[in-house]
Amino acid sequence: MSNEILDKLSDVVVKGKIKEAKPLAEQALAAGVDPKIIIFDSLSKAMATVGQKYESKQYFLPQVLLAAQTMYQALDVVLPRMKVDTKAKQPGKIVLAVVEGDVHDIGKNILKAMLTGAGLTIYDLGRDVPVKNIIEKAKAESAQIIATSTLMTSTLVAMREIERMLAEENLKGKMKTIIGGGATNKEYSAQIGTDAWAHDAIEAVRVIDDLLA
Repeated sequence: MSNEILDKLSDVVVKGKIKEAKPLAEQALAAGVDPKIIIFDSLSKAMATVGQKYESKQYFLPQVLLAAQTMYQALDVVLPRMKVDTKAKQPGKIVLAVVEGDVHDIGKNILKAMLTGAGLTIYDLGRDVPVKNIIEKAKAESAQIIATSTLMTSTLVAMREIERMLAEENLKGKMKTIIGGGATNKEYSAQIGTDAWAHDAIEAVRVIDDLLA
């Protein structure tokens, strides 16, 4: 039964049926489905499908944005019910952004909600953010961590550029970097020299906690 609701919710997001998202998310919670499962097994999966459709030119930007709005309708219902598992005692300042060329920000927004819940200070620059703006904001706020994501392989180069610019300005190590998103992996993280990689927002909260410690 709960799987049926999750599949339906996923389908609603992919098709951008905005009015159906909230009731289905409420139904899933009422059926006792863990908020994490709703987010990662249904909503994230749906947006990954949308991302693939966008990359293969089956979808264009209007469909992607409609799917994202639909997903946020469900997310608004689910996020407040999510328990944040963190030991973040130390205050931290984190700059969050989806790199230039990418508009997929579900992971970033989930992470933002969870980190805010953990009592950290978050500077959310949004999506499609130029590298220069990310570095400038991090310097202006004396942030300890820069967290960026992308779901598209075509925009991975921006993450490499962040590492290059930090090295150039002698900030590598002083400012820690973490990357995530569907197009990234541990190997790429090691290759470009980031401090950390996380496969989803829940892992990212733990990893950021360790980086701050």
